[in-house]
Amino acid sequence: MQGKPRPAATPEQALSAMDHLIATHLVGQHEIAQQVGLSVTDLTCFAYVIEAGENLPTAGDLAARVHVTTGAVTGILNRLERAGYITRRPDPTDRRRIRVAAQPAAVARVREVYEPYYARLTELFANYSPDEIAVLNDWFTRASALAADYLEEHCRTD
Repeated sequence: MQGKPRPAATPEQALSAMDHLIATHLVGQHEIAQQVGLSVTDLTCFAYVIEAGENLPTAGDLAARVHVTTGAVTGILNRLERAGYITRRPDPTDRRRIRVAAQPAAVARVREVYEPYYARLTELFANYSPDEIAVLNDWFTRASALAADYLEEHCRTD
């Protein structure tokens, strides 16, 4: 598939469009979190547990990803466990650590909410050529790394 002609844009216009996407996303995350009975931070933490798949994260891994203290992540995990979203499992190689696993029924609940949105995004990607999607993927990946680095440099929790 060949890409469609796109209107010219300046970096300022692209930043503005990104700001609008992020703001809409933040509002959406809040709404979705409410639908599934979680806070945004708890939902974000659960998303990281899902993303990890069989490579179960530790509480410390999650604290670093969500950018909270290990004490705060304990509270998050307590809430997620009480709500039936996760289970804690002993680390097979280090008895002092626990690993966090997603409950399949909870994963299904969250995916049910997100799948229609992801289907729409997939339709949107169909309007772009493979080369354009590669550029988008590169930009999202590099912008995510830049954001994580900035967060680490300027918003430390320790």
